[in-house]
Amino acid sequence: MSRKNKKVLKYRTGFNLNIGFIVFFVIIIYVIFHIFTYFTSNPVSEYEVQQGTIATNNIYKGMIIREESVVYAEESGNLNYFVSNGSKVATSDVVYSVDTDGSIATQITGAQNDGGSIILITGAQNDASAITDEDAGKIITDINSFSSGYNRRYFSKVYTFKNDLSAQLTQVLSQNALTSLADTISTAEANNTFYTYKPTAPGIVYYGIDGYEDVTTDSFTLDQYNNTNYEETDLTNNSTINQLDPVYKLITSENWNILINVPDNVAKSLNDKSVIKIRFCDDDYTTTVSFSLLKKDDAFFLKLNMKNSLIRYINERFTNIELVLGADTGLKIPNSAITKKEFFTIPKDYFTASGDSDASSLMIKDKSSGSVNIVSPTIFSQNDDFYFVDDEYLKDGDIIVKPDSSSTYRVGTDKDKLTGVYNINKGYAVFKQINVLASNDDYTIVEAKTPYGISLYDHIALDGKSVKENQTITK
Repeated sequence: MSRKNKKVLKYRTGFNLNIGFIVFFVIIIYVIFHIFTYFTSNPVSEYEVQQGTIATNNIYKGMIIREESVVYAEESGNLNYFVSNGSKVATSDVVYSVDTDGSIATQITGAQNDGGSIILITGAQNDASAITDEDAGKIITDINSFSSGYNRRYFSKVYTFKNDLSAQLTQVLSQNALTSLADTISTAEANNTFYTYKPTAPGIVYYGIDGYEDVTTDSFTLDQYNNTNYEETDLTNNSTINQLDPVYKLITSENWNILINVPDNVAKSLNDKSVIKIRFCDDDYTTTVSFSLLKKDDAFFLKLNMKNSLIRYINERFTNIELVLGADTGLKIPNSAITKKEFFTIPKDYFTASGDSDASSLMIKDKSSGSVNIVSPTIFSQNDDFYFVDDEYLKDGDIIVKPDSSSTYRVGTDKDKLTGVYNINKGYAVFKQINVLASNDDYTIVEAKTPYGISLYDHIALDGKSVKENQTITK
């Protein structure tokens, strides 16, 4: 049996591509890349824009301006008042008297002191005279009115009311004494030892001065408004008076004004209005009044025109007023998201439409060759004369050629800043301008549906100062 030779042939096998291995390798690379970027980048916290409301605190100090003048004593001697503080008087009413020898003033004072029992038992020539029902009724009405409006937060007003009530009672008793001493007074007047004085014009009597009597809405100063050392002198504390000393103040008109220093944004919001609702913080009295805006040394003042309630606040020169403006509604964003960005401002007449596109374009002149390149920068905002563009397509010093003209404009000649936030909807940061309506310590309300602005449910960077234009966002 013959032996056959066997020859073994080896075949080269081709490269076996393992799809599973490739997919696994790509996944590993992808995971490593994201781990690397996570640890080497700063994640950006985001905020979703919501509809919101802010009720701003619009309480301001008001300075009261009245038509008032100080009346000065014509004689020296003992002083007695016959009209209650804050009372309306006619030219026929006796406001005060001066007794040069003190004899009648002593009898009037005796009537006041004995008036604690509401009965006058004085040295008057006539029988004792009681307080009238009308006088007693007015005092009771004042007490009830104060009690109903009492607020424990303003307890100091109790002492003011006590003094006013005491002065009112004293002057009622003095008036009664003046009547009962009529014969004695006539004799003293004939001897030029006793003088009674009436106002030269009808008005409202007030027994206090503070140096603001000649101040008007035109002549006031910021120092007078911001006076932290304000003081008022109570004239009823004087039992004697010298000639030419102030004796009382006469308010000759029930029309009065309140001046309020307001921020620029509040003044701007009120620029197209003529009436406003206000609240007096001391007693919660609310009313609607007309107003106008004044400017004093670059500060805006609201001039409120009051036509009633003068006697209600006759004791006040300064008072806290709330402007009831209502709550501001719009898009609510955190203050931390707000930032500023500087832009080139390019005159509008240097822009032109490029080809079939409606996009606004600029013709940039090459400094070396003189050729012109067309660019279409992103417009972030505009005013009457300029568009705001950034440095994505332009750089400081570029020369822009004006369409159909040989005029040129150097980029960077004019710059300005816009207030806004960074929109991160697309995974990278894009600056968006905002128009602020109101703000508090934490949030700001901005106008919705503005050109170049943000919209409801947009995602914005929570910390606007940590983000740059076109920055890729890692969340």
